[in-house]
Amino acid sequence: MPGYRYTAYDIDGREQRGVLESDSPRLARSQLRNQGLFPLDVALIEAANDADASAARRSGKLGTADLARVTRQLATLLGAGLTVEQTFDALIEQAESERERQLLARLRGSVLEGHSLGKALAAYPETFSDLYQTLVSAGETSGKLPDVLLRLADHVEAQQAMRQKLLVALIYPAIVLTVCILVVGGLMIYVVPQVVGVFETTKQTLPWFTRALLALSRFLQTTGIFWLLIGIAAVVAARAALKRPHLRRRWHGWLLSWPVIGKTIRAQQSSQLAATLSILVGSGVPVLAALTASVGVVTNLPMRDALERAALNVREGAGLSQAIGQSKRFPPVLVHLIASGEASGKLPQTLATAADQQQRDIEIRTAALAALIEPAMILFMGAVVLAIVLAVLLPIFELNQLVK
Repeated sequence: MPGYRYTAYDIDGREQRGVLESDSPRLARSQLRNQGLFPLDVALIEAANDADASAARRSGKLGTADLARVTRQLATLLGAGLTVEQTFDALIEQAESERERQLLARLRGSVLEGHSLGKALAAYPETFSDLYQTLVSAGETSGKLPDVLLRLADHVEAQQAMRQKLLVALIYPAIVLTVCILVVGGLMIYVVPQVVGVFETTKQTLPWFTRALLALSRFLQTTGIFWLLIGIAAVVAARAALKRPHLRRRWHGWLLSWPVIGKTIRAQQSSQLAATLSILVGSGVPVLAALTASVGVVTNLPMRDALERAALNVREGAGLSQAIGQSKRFPPVLVHLIASGEASGKLPQTLATAADQQQRDIEIRTAALAALIEPAMILFMGAVVLAIVLAVLLPIFELNQLVK
């Protein structure tokens, strides 16, 4: 029986939204009237075809927080014994936005047509990653879909928490840098010319340091807008260049060579890899299939290349730890923990431990990076202010000497 998404008003004038099953739109409206509702719109819930999927992608994707919430609700309802169809009916009624409601309605339509949930999710890769689709398909195959979804919700929430921690750790240095640039720019463009201009009226020969700073100030006044445009053009050109795989690969490799930033990136990518492998292997996915599916969560191209070579080595019979450790791209601690898990038969648990260890390493390195940036910005701004003060005071000192 087809499903219909409706918008109606009750006797008090409150808007009601939901879904119901009926043989036709006319019967659906009749059912709503029997429930004391006045139907405004009744639309058939259809499966996601190519046009629908394209429209959904254009309308945007679910945020990480919304995805985690929907995943946990899906796991809870399925674990309570509801069918997939009934679960989606409840989720559509509970949806917090029209975009979320439309997405859930299309997924429900695909399931009603006979598609598996994993295949229905594949029509929306912007919202549901390869990892998400693989885990849902594995849960359907093993009959443990609610348990898999609960672990997946934990994973999505953990990734969101990690991003928030990184953002909080870096937001203060970013604010300090922005304020530093604005203050220095304001001093050089507006303050210095006005203050030093007072001494120029005395026909006094200004000290070379003052003249140099004044020349720099006039240069910035004259060409400042051009430098701003050049900066914007450079950012746009860099973004366009990084869309080319070979240039992006070289850029990612260069970032890995940096002392602090490179190790932080390596730890972040390793944490995502270990957490993903832990969920996949713990859900019954074979190691080779789990490793192949985990390639997508590694965004650094040199590390992704190393992981693809590791998957080929595992296919040829090598152990997981040996295959990952050959490239030297991943932290030795991760490799040793995987080897320990393989030897003890507790690979999912040791992978989860490795993910936690790498996450703690990220937090420590991020804090260290922030601790380096903050005093460097303050020292730089202090040095610039000192130079400006000296440029203003030197003519005053010379006037005092002439008076004496």
